[in-house]
Amino acid sequence: MAVTRNSDVVAPVRSSGAFSIWMTRHASTAIGALGRLSRQPFASLMIVLVIAVTLALPAAINVIVKNAQSISGSWDNALDFSVYLRQEITVDEAEGLASLIGQRADIESVELITADAALAEFKEQSGFGGALDQLSDNPLPHALVVRPSAGNTAASLALLQEEIGNLPEAELVQVDTEWVQRFHAILDIVRQAITIGSGLLGIAIVVIIGNTIRLDIENRREEIEVTKLIGASNAFVRRPFLWTGFWYGLLGGTFALLLVHYGLFLLKTPIARLAGLYQGNINVVSLDIAESSAIVGIAIFLGLFASWVTAARHMRRIEPH
Repeated sequence: MAVTRNSDVVAPVRSSGAFSIWMTRHASTAIGALGRLSRQPFASLMIVLVIAVTLALPAAINVIVKNAQSISGSWDNALDFSVYLRQEITVDEAEGLASLIGQRADIESVELITADAALAEFKEQSGFGGALDQLSDNPLPHALVVRPSAGNTAASLALLQEEIGNLPEAELVQVDTEWVQRFHAILDIVRQAITIGSGLLGIAIVVIIGNTIRLDIENRREEIEVTKLIGASNAFVRRPFLWTGFWYGLLGGTFALLLVHYGLFLLKTPIARLAGLYQGNINVVSLDIAESSAIVGIAIFLGLFASWVTAARHMRRIEPH
């Protein structure tokens, strides 16, 4: 029977112990960094509020653009043509033209609005019914409201508008939603401006946090020199400053979300009042979970990046004498 020596037995590597030690050290450093911020509540709060306002500005503009898109989203399907017929066209001729246009495959529906119906509606909505009753003739023409089918493209819509405008009975063809396209073009410009502005504000956050970390490093210069003198590495000395940047980013991003949601809360009553005046309902769109997480995540990243760059730069300059 063979005898196994102790040297032949290989002890398993306990990586979990090293990982738990690493986690404990980082947890201790994180709590210490948060405690250091709490001992300077006013200065820390001012920095967090500056970061929060800087982040809340593009986030709030993005929410405004989202709500504008949401309100105008239903307009995209209303690409109607208003076809104003010549004054001499009779009701029977207008009905025949509406039936003929409605048979096209690229047309979803055609609605005829007679001159008498248009005048009656104008009297009711304008408030000038008494003055309009004095008119001897109806100055309004018959009109067709043409709704293209959903399969049309921008090119086919332009061709359809031209073909209907060339009809001998048509006096004027007006696209009711050209302003919607201009509105969406404006929103695209605003979106690009938000992207550019967010980049510039991100740089401002990096500068703010970096300058704060630099001042903290200078205030703890003697402590860092002593720590390095007993053999601490730059990574070890840099760790509390990284956690300081993390807390600045986390708190700043969280406060930014609170500011945006509080602003939306203040706007709910005026928006509901405005919707009531138009006998409608406007649902305010807020930040979703993905956008909220992105704001906090970007804030944390900027805080870590600014603190790492600043600490790495200044750590090389501080050496024990």
